[in-house]
Amino acid sequence: MGLFTGINTSTSALTAQRLRLDLIANNIANLNTTNTGQTTPAGNPIPYSRQMAIFTTRPPEKNFVSLFKDARQTLNSEGVQVKKIVESDAPYRLEYDPNSPDAAKEEELGVPVGYVRYPNVNIVEEMMDMISASRSYEANVTALNASKAMAMKALEIGRG
Repeated sequence: MGLFTGINTSTSALTAQRLRLDLIANNIANLNTTNTGQTTPAGNPIPYSRQMAIFTTRPPEKNFVSLFKDARQTLNSEGVQVKKIVESDAPYRLEYDPNSPDAAKEEELGVPVGYVRYPNVNIVEEMMDMISASRSYEANVTALNASKAMAMKALEIGRG
């Protein structure tokens, strides 16, 4: 474990939580987007779908020296990274409004004629996710500051 491992781990988590907050903001901004420009095979507009980030552990960075270390040593992960961004498979909210330009013109499975499909974004769920992401971000800032303080103390000890 190197001097900057804690800082690198916190930095990767900060980046991941920032992306998560960006996705939440995008979901809230598109809360009422009933037409994304795409259509179903029946010709009905497709609404915005909620997006979520899937995280995974980030493999440690390998440098020249680490390649020659003991082969029995297991390398731990050093942080988090975004594996992929997925769209929610939750059903769209239906609302009857036959006068809307985004109302279904052709009946298809689960969408009768005259109904408008609204995004599968739930504002309460988004707000809960936003609070969670904000708190995770704050916790990682605290961890980053603690790592930085420890590194500074180590440098002071080295000065004598």
